[in-house]
Amino acid sequence: MSSGQCKPSVSGALLDWYRDSARDLPWRHTTEPYAIWISEIMLQQTQVKTVLPHYRLWFEKFPDIAALAEARIDDVLKAWEGLGYYRRARFIHAAARQIVAEHGGIFPEAFDDILRLPGVGRSTAGAIASFCFAASTPVLDGNVKRVLKRWHGLNQATDTMLWPLALQALDASGKPSDWNQAMMELGESLCSARAPLCDQCPVAAYCTVAFQVDETQEKRKAAAVRDVYWQVMLHTCPQRGIWLIRRPAAGIWGGLWAPPIYNLVEAPGDATAEHVHLLSHRRLHLYAEICSDEPTGEGAWVSDISAHALPTGIHHLFEKAGVIL
Repeated sequence: MSSGQCKPSVSGALLDWYRDSARDLPWRHTTEPYAIWISEIMLQQTQVKTVLPHYRLWFEKFPDIAALAEARIDDVLKAWEGLGYYRRARFIHAAARQIVAEHGGIFPEAFDDILRLPGVGRSTAGAIASFCFAASTPVLDGNVKRVLKRWHGLNQATDTMLWPLALQALDASGKPSDWNQAMMELGESLCSARAPLCDQCPVAAYCTVAFQVDETQEKRKAAAVRDVYWQVMLHTCPQRGIWLIRRPAAGIWGGLWAPPIYNLVEAPGDATAEHVHLLSHRRLHLYAEICSDEPTGEGAWVSDISAHALPTGIHHLFEKAGVIL
């Protein structure tokens, strides 16, 4: 595909492929804005296989926006447990309250109103508006960016350059919802970051770099992963359970519950971490210390963690340290 024009026939080829090859996913069987919105936020930086069980359970706990807005933030974070990037859950909760306050609990239809919701950027707003309201609003997530860059031979293209190309292709398709879904599906499956399957791609004939993708040029310099050493203080009591505190809202595991944690300058001598937990840019080395003294400061004794949202890393630490609740 040339960088100046979207060939009309590419639309039919891609849409035909999507109709025949698209994965059967629950959010593709509805145009209900609440359901689509939750799926879009859950899928940010999270694989479909991880999202699916959480997505199905979410609506049992929060059947509508009003129920979500009325829920305690702890309940929302608990429902999000295992999905990571908990800031998204806090944004969802804040957005639900905004929808109730400003739109009477009805998800807004206007693109600008959707874009104003906490945690919703231009691409997510475009997805919701097109899937739910048939609006001609493009999506520009990571998968779509990669497809467009390859189609047009613009490996170093910025988002500013890609937005008009995404809109041009969307308008040429005449089917905004299906087109956005098809573009995301293509980038997720055949046009992947590594080892793209050009021989199976329905639109390879329209792609500038088909069969000649230089993966070394496409790879962005990986951000350095920094080692962080934490001493995790385990105050336990057979009658009262374990002492937990709420993590600060800002920073790693913000707003979640965990035992008191202290930063260590370096690994403590020859000690071996009970658990090493990898985040996107941090490698957390967790050293458990069993404490016999009475804890101080703000916190709570918890004998049943089913109502508290704990980081996955702390769950793993409990298992390895033999903490049973």
